[in-house]
Amino acid sequence: MKKLIYRTFGLRDGEIFISFLMQLYIFLIITVLLIVKPTVNALFVSELGADNLPYGYLLVALTAVITTYFYSKAIRKYSLVKITVLSLIVFSVVFTILGFLLNLDYLNHFILYFYYVFVSLFAVVATSQFWIFANMVFNAREAKRIFGFIGAGAIAGGIFGGYLTSFIASSFGKEYTVFVASILLLVCIPILREVYKLKIRYLNSFKRKQVIANQDRLESSSLKLISKSKHLTYLAIITGIGVIVAKLIDFQFSDFAHKAIPNSDELASFFGFWFSTFNVVALTIQLFFTNKILHKLGVSSSLLVLPLTIGLGGLLFLTFPELWVLIIIKGIDGSFKQSLNKAAVELSIMPIPLQIKNQAKSYIDVAVDSIATGLSGFMLIFFIRKLNLSTSYITVIVLLFVFIWIILIYKLREAYFESFKKNIQKNLSFINAKKEKSKKENNLLDIKNVFEKGDEEEILNMFDRLKGYKFKVLQKPVIQLLQHPSPKVKVAAIDYLDAFNDNNILSEIATLIHDTDETLVYVALDYLLEHSRQKEKTFFNTYLDHEEEYIANGALLALAKQSMSNISIGKYYQLEKRLEQKINEYIVNRESIRKEIVAGLLLSIAYSRMTNHYDFIIEHLHNQKSYITKFATIAAGITSNEIFIKDLLNLLNNKRHRKRAVRALKSYGPRIIDVLLELEKHDDLNSNIKKHIPKIVGAFENEKSLSILEKILRSINSTSRLEATKALRKIRRKNEELTLSKRVIRKQIAKESIYYKKVLACIISLQHLINKDLVDEVNTENQTLYEGRKILSDALELELIKSFSIIFNLLSLLYTEEDIQITFDAIKSKNKEAKINSLELLENLLDSSIRTMVFSILEHEVLDEDHYNTTTMHITILTELELLKTLMKVSGSGVRHSAVNYIKISGDKALIPALLPIKKYRNKIVKQLANDTYLSLKRG
Repeated sequence: MKKLIYRTFGLRDGEIFISFLMQLYIFLIITVLLIVKPTVNALFVSELGADNLPYGYLLVALTAVITTYFYSKAIRKYSLVKITVLSLIVFSVVFTILGFLLNLDYLNHFILYFYYVFVSLFAVVATSQFWIFANMVFNAREAKRIFGFIGAGAIAGGIFGGYLTSFIASSFGKEYTVFVASILLLVCIPILREVYKLKIRYLNSFKRKQVIANQDRLESSSLKLISKSKHLTYLAIITGIGVIVAKLIDFQFSDFAHKAIPNSDELASFFGFWFSTFNVVALTIQLFFTNKILHKLGVSSSLLVLPLTIGLGGLLFLTFPELWVLIIIKGIDGSFKQSLNKAAVELSIMPIPLQIKNQAKSYIDVAVDSIATGLSGFMLIFFIRKLNLSTSYITVIVLLFVFIWIILIYKLREAYFESFKKNIQKNLSFINAKKEKSKKENNLLDIKNVFEKGDEEEILNMFDRLKGYKFKVLQKPVIQLLQHPSPKVKVAAIDYLDAFNDNNILSEIATLIHDTDETLVYVALDYLLEHSRQKEKTFFNTYLDHEEEYIANGALLALAKQSMSNISIGKYYQLEKRLEQKINEYIVNRESIRKEIVAGLLLSIAYSRMTNHYDFIIEHLHNQKSYITKFATIAAGITSNEIFIKDLLNLLNNKRHRKRAVRALKSYGPRIIDVLLELEKHDDLNSNIKKHIPKIVGAFENEKSLSILEKILRSINSTSRLEATKALRKIRRKNEELTLSKRVIRKQIAKESIYYKKVLACIISLQHLINKDLVDEVNTENQTLYEGRKILSDALELELIKSFSIIFNLLSLLYTEEDIQITFDAIKSKNKEAKINSLELLENLLDSSIRTMVFSILEHEVLDEDHYNTTTMHITILTELELLKTLMKVSGSGVRHSAVNYIKISGDKALIPALLPIKKYRNKIVKQLANDTYLSLKRG
């Protein structure tokens, strides 16, 4: 039975009992409504005539405005549970009195108007209270699944109540139906208390704090709350228009029905029958179509179904102005309004914060509903009484309102997305509140304070943050840092002051040239050479011919750097001659030359563009000392000469030199892409190099960079794909017109989604094997195998993380990047509400084809506690051999290496077929391990 309920209604573990309680609650409320409403409506129309209905509408509006004022005050001051219990008791008592009045046959115009207004208020207040509770009990994702199931209870109540009314009214009389209604209302109270005890009392801490924080702010009126929010404003107007349309249709339906059926008992039976029949249709829609339509169209688009179908019905009535057409229109309103439209409306308010939602929704459901009822009454009085028009003309007014209704739904869609984004951001900011409080604001006063009182690390961090920003007001405190004891701080200060031409610090800089720190000496000499106006040989030659070698070398490097933009200064100080001399000294005393001197020579050759000594740079790109290789890489980048490209690309394989090699290759400019395309064409780029190419290509904005990134997107290596998507995002930020075709992106999203599910299936299958091991006590024999599986599992987890990031990077290329980034941050956060809201936002944001590809993945990331649970998607457990064969097709995060190692540890010959042919292993280490494993298993 449980499985049938889960499959049919989408319920999950732990949700059945609370969902049934909520369903029973709304079942009873709507049953009561469908008992009292047909009874009172029939009495009103029979005794006073349909012409007096507009006056009833006006009275409902007036009473609702007064009631809402006191209700809003009460809901801010007292618990919603207490207010609801009191409301149910009052409704029950007043309906009991009506039963006695009917039994005594004591009715007059005042009593009829009173109960007509009272029933209308009961309809909006009781149902509004229920849906507020539902919004508190369920989050956005649960609501989307469960509201359909709960809504079925409301519709079932409509069917039961309507047919019950029809049966009791025709068999025993109207008064007995009202007594039944009073008793059923009292049954709701224990159900409500149980729901409170199970769920509402245990709201998560964020919601509780949100409610407390908002409590103080919500002293303003509900109308002000709604007017401040576009989302609530559009929702209120849409609700009002829906009520006006419903009342106009109801008036036409009642008028035509009364003319056809003058007897009050027969009319009550007629109303009861059709109201119940409408609810049968609504129940069918709810059970079989609501969830599918909501999933397919999203919340906002689903709201369009009701006005569009009413509009079509109105056009039909203009052609055939008959009662049977009005029954169809009333049926459309009654069935869709209580099923699909009701679920969509309740879901549309989900992103609004809880306390605002409680107050605003009560106002919308009671006051807006009733005011709209009054407006419809005023219109009916004006058009029917004053202008003496036929009730058939009401359809024209209905069609006009339907048109406005549709426009406002499109406006609501934008506000709905915006509300979800704000809600997610609030959730995320709540998590990081403590972190944010501890951070000092980086205003100029704080910066000055750091420069004056901070330690070395704080000052250097501040300079790092100020990169690209030069503030004149900071010039003086930075000059003071030239006296700081740390050479690194002095270097950073000189670098910052380089942008200003009025420092007047040459004499202070000159004293730094005699410091023992070689980097500081070079920076000081560079500054001195660039900013000094003296050109006499004695000025700079003093440093070039200095007896201290490190000062002479620093001066030579500074001179070489300045010669890049000023050739004459190089000739003036005989740069080439001096460099030739230094290189010759290096050749003679290769082993004894300090590494700092070699580094200076490499940079000097690069800056001076001495092409005849470029082989010196090539030689040291392969140096065993990483310090030397570092400066050779920088030198190669400075020259931007093609002879260094292949060596720089090979350095991408070395983690220590990778970032510097990327920077060097970027310095070549867009022409590097032509070189890379040519290498790709001749298959001269191995996979380990390819995965780092996007970091280089992403710096340029042209069609060629897109071309090479598109090829890398198809790589089997996940790191390559991830870097390619990052590069594409950077290109899109710089130039939105330069992007890959949407067809290519969609195709890649589909492939990546399949890859994610394949990796997830491997993780689940591997965990299945681990769990089998844990059933038996882990002993010395299987301990190694157990650890091998854990290593493999960790590698797969990294693959899953990368694949998920790739999917979101691709989504950001199709949709607004800000929206996608917000949802990604929320899903990766630890805040459950932010996760749920992000999922809801994405479901409405993504088009149906993309949603089909990725949504099960998104739900898995959000709703499953870890990657070993798969309640949201169907996963087939693989056998050990199938698992390992699949893993051999996974490239990235060391998966193949871990898989081959696992086979070796297992010592199981049955796993030999999982090993790839040796020549297919590109990585030398993995190839060797696979070969050794194969031979070992064959011998064993």
